[in-house]
Amino acid sequence: MPLIKSKGNMYEWVGYTHSHLGGECPHKCSYCYVQAMAARFPNMKARYSGPVRLIENELAVRYGSGKIIFIEHMNDLFADSVPDESIQRILLHCEACHNNKYVFQTKNPTRAYSWLALHKPVYFMIGTTIESNRENLAISKAPAPYLRRDGMMKFIGKAETFVTVEPIMDFDVIPLVEMIVAIKPTFINIGADSKRCGLPEPAPAKVKEFVAKLQEAGIVIRKKTNLERMLA
Repeated sequence: MPLIKSKGNMYEWVGYTHSHLGGECPHKCSYCYVQAMAARFPNMKARYSGPVRLIENELAVRYGSGKIIFIEHMNDLFADSVPDESIQRILLHCEACHNNKYVFQTKNPTRAYSWLALHKPVYFMIGTTIESNRENLAISKAPAPYLRRDGMMKFIGKAETFVTVEPIMDFDVIPLVEMIVAIKPTFINIGADSKRCGLPEPAPAKVKEFVAKLQEAGIVIRKKTNLERMLA
């Protein structure tokens, strides 16, 4: 089975993606592009509906070497309801082709730490999404932003890290800047709600102030192209 080349408006620095998990992501974020596609395409609905499950034949995909591969880009490998056995088998699959860099992104980095930083099965980088410093419980069942911050701080000095602020939602400038700085990420991505899901968005002036203060703090910023409409 072939490995899929990364495409679209994800991360230009990622070369390939691969997902072993089927079912709906337990975090059920209202802006989830996977569920938006599942609502449109029958094959996506069949694969990404129902409980999270391991798709056995995905373990047959051979990764080769020298690649940057985003693992579980369609789900969250470290969500609380993903079985330990599934996580272990997926990481063993990655370990079988250890001469790659594996990218993991999760809204539950505390659980990720117990699997990745403590066991270090592969060369990896770890990221989280923090859309706002505010707790937007109505749009997601994921751990609160401050818990994501705390989980990511465990990786300081142990792994290359990143934070994605996308889709950026209304926030408080100083608290969010402090949250990002505390994580000490290698870089952050900032992007807007490209699907126009009706999320509460910040004013352009607030976004510009946020970017300026991050730059003052020495944080490397990678702006997604969809952010341009918010900076006009």
